Amino acid sequence: MRNNVRGENIEVTPALREYVEKKLSKLERYFDNEVDATAHVNLKYYNDQESKIEVTIPMPYLVLRAEEHHEDMYAAIDLVTDKLERQIRKHKTKVNRKLREQQVDTKYLIHSGNGEADLQKEEDDELEVVRTKRFNLKPMDSEEAILQMNMLGHNFFVFTNAETNRTNVVYRRKDGKYGLIEPNE
Repeated sequence: MRNNVRGENIEVTPALREYVEKKLSKLERYFDNEVDATAHVNLKYYNDQESKIEVTIPMPYLVLRAEEHHEDMYAAIDLVTDKLERQIRKHKTKVNRKLREQQVDTKYLIHSGNGEADLQKEEDDELEVVRTKRFNLKPMDSEEAILQMNMLGHNFFVFTNAETNRTNVVYRRKDGKYGLIEPNE
């Protein structure tokens, strides 16, 4: 795996770059073959008080992404690596479960770096749909959708865009602003 480390409001020292590369290289143990991917790492400092790290690793059929805020940049790197590890284990557990359900020969199962104990733990944390809602999508603009979302007290709202007649989603971002998700034409 290659690493692309950038800094905003911070100089990326050789020691910091080496620490990031060392931590991210530990993720490779979860893969059978060498990973042909580039980890895009963005390090930021805000007001000399808080640091932030964002890591995006685009791979075939999977995009790993995590971000973490912390006063100490090295602690933020540790935390974001832990998040990425959990994402990988969860994904591998899901893939392995599907292969077992299809009764594929066990030699093709993906290996987990932490053994069967973690694999069993991840299976216990299975993603389960506990509620299904059905509703008619009313044509509206994004501003009306945001108002509806806020009235309901939700973090997102699905609606039919009145201009394009396509299904869209508005959502509340962590910074308090709003985002709009539109399908490609």
